[in-house]
Amino acid sequence: MNQPLTKNICVLPGDGVGAEVTEYTLPVIKALNIPLNLEFARIGWECWKEEGNSVPLATWEAIKRNDTTLLGAITSKPLREAEAALPATLRGTGHKFVSPVIQLRQNLDLFANVRPVTDILGNHRFRFTVIRENTEGLYAGLDFGSIPDEIEPLLQRREAEGAGWQRHGQQDAAISIRLQTRAGLVRLFRFAFTYAQQHSYSVVTFADKPNVLRYSSAFARDILDEVAAEFPHIAYNVENIDAIALWMVRRPEKFGVIVAENMFGDILSDLGAGIMGGLGFAPSANIGHHNAYFEPVHGSAPAYAGKDKANPSAMFLTLSLLLDHLGLNDAALAITQAVEKVARSEIRTYDLKGTYGTRAVAEEIIQSAQYYFDSNRRGVA
Repeated sequence: MNQPLTKNICVLPGDGVGAEVTEYTLPVIKALNIPLNLEFARIGWECWKEEGNSVPLATWEAIKRNDTTLLGAITSKPLREAEAALPATLRGTGHKFVSPVIQLRQNLDLFANVRPVTDILGNHRFRFTVIRENTEGLYAGLDFGSIPDEIEPLLQRREAEGAGWQRHGQQDAAISIRLQTRAGLVRLFRFAFTYAQQHSYSVVTFADKPNVLRYSSAFARDILDEVAAEFPHIAYNVENIDAIALWMVRRPEKFGVIVAENMFGDILSDLGAGIMGGLGFAPSANIGHHNAYFEPVHGSAPAYAGKDKANPSAMFLTLSLLLDHLGLNDAALAITQAVEKVARSEIRTYDLKGTYGTRAVAEEIIQSAQYYFDSNRRGVA
């Protein structure tokens, strides 16, 4: 049998519990003899506090050198708190805090956020994936604390026609614009259908609000119809996001791939994590045509950093997504099976009302992954 080529991974441990769950997860690579070379680099809150840049130049260079990136949880804070955390020498010098994940997604053009949702704590009753657009929608950056001069005439016309809002000038209102481009929607929908095809899903559901956002939704629906014609063997439909949220809770087994614009996808993907059992089980992938990075969805939880309390499962599942992306499917499957086995045992962290620490749960997952890896290869799992 030919040995797979060694892949190079940039590891960004992150902040808070991100660093420790990363540390406790990585030994599975050696345990399963996975052909990966790791290069570590810095990202996050400490970088910001030291140099006013949460993603240093050296980190961008490391990302470019490697095949893909594994990211631990990182800390983001509002503008006022971020500016206050800078050293005095950097305050007022034009440094602006931008979330590291936003920088990665935008600079690497990672337009698809992939969030698998599986019945880890149950009996495999459901398996679906939320695919969220990463670069447009209401998170496109067109968010204004007052009404821009270019938009003011439009609002005045609407007010003359009897608009229901009240304001007193441009400073008396704020506005956010939902941007959807043809190119952005084509690549999003094509990715969703391709993902469904590759992962044996039979239906793609577009989550939107067509009964309210009539024109932008109709624009997206027309493009969806065009792309869906390329995949005639996969069914598709359009549903209101609020209805999808209800049915994700009531009947999650009815879904295959759910695809949505940025904010709607953000909401549904976290709801999916709740259905799984919490953010401690929620992995994610951020994928573009030429780059990708993988991160657990939970936050950095600085209050719990160093206390051996965080659930490492999401980081193991994130590593599994990374391995699957690289074609290392045997190891990816073994890690996923191990997480499921341990999650259903009494060896649980505090978020699942357990008494075991991060390290102990991670070690149990690694031991189980070794068993599944060997058993799967012998065909006896």
